[in-house]
Amino acid sequence: MALAIEQPTTTPRSAKRLQLRQLGQRWLPWLVPIVLIGVWQLAATIGWLSARVLPAPSTILQTTWELLLHQNLLGDIAVSTRRALFGLAIGGSLGFIFGLLNGTFPTSERLFDSTFQMIRNIPHLALLPLVILWFGIGETSRLFLVAFGVFFPLYLNTYHGVRSIDPNLREMGIVYGLSKWGLFRHIIFPGALPSILVGLRFALGVMWLTLIVAESLASNAGIGHLTMNAREFMQTDVLVMGIVIYALLGKLADTIARLIERRSLRWRVGA
Repeated sequence: MALAIEQPTTTPRSAKRLQLRQLGQRWLPWLVPIVLIGVWQLAATIGWLSARVLPAPSTILQTTWELLLHQNLLGDIAVSTRRALFGLAIGGSLGFIFGLLNGTFPTSERLFDSTFQMIRNIPHLALLPLVILWFGIGETSRLFLVAFGVFFPLYLNTYHGVRSIDPNLREMGIVYGLSKWGLFRHIIFPGALPSILVGLRFALGVMWLTLIVAESLASNAGIGHLTMNAREFMQTDVLVMGIVIYALLGKLADTIARLIERRSLRWRVGA
């Protein structure tokens, strides 16, 4: 006797409920920031917060609009973004290369890793006075600080990712006749990629943090230049606007990194 399997049916009401639940899940991460901004606006409107201490969000939005219309705000954002990306490209590339070398070749690890571990324990922003002595207060010192800051997250995570690959997979690749390039392409790089992408996300956070400090060094363009000028003239709204722009740029960079991670690790269960 054959048993009839009852298929679950989806009614319009349950489909609508599912859509609302998905919409709620999508907007849930924004709930706390929206509530905080609302409380902030309310406190500023009824006079609990002085505009000199912390201007209202509406004032900051108005200031941003005026700077976009009458000053070169977009140009300053572009300058800061370019500095950050150049520093990331230099320091991140070096971190990736050395992480790969030290994770793959024991001789390279013995030669470099101890030195890197010693240098890693020095807070890179503590090098600021020395960097000024070496490179002055120009663009080179800013790029050096950003590159130095992002080097170690990418180095450590690449090194850890390569060292964590199952040796049996390497042996299997050799048995199947893969060349060194084939081993790297099909086994080492895909195996280390999750760890590398975690390092990239850490590096992005360090990148913006370092840039804020680096741009305070007498820069003549960029968000740091804008906020330093605002400090001189006690323009709290411009100062807060600069901080918000840094936060938004950091969030944008992290979102892009997560998209890259999601697309690159589609083969991974639960990625």
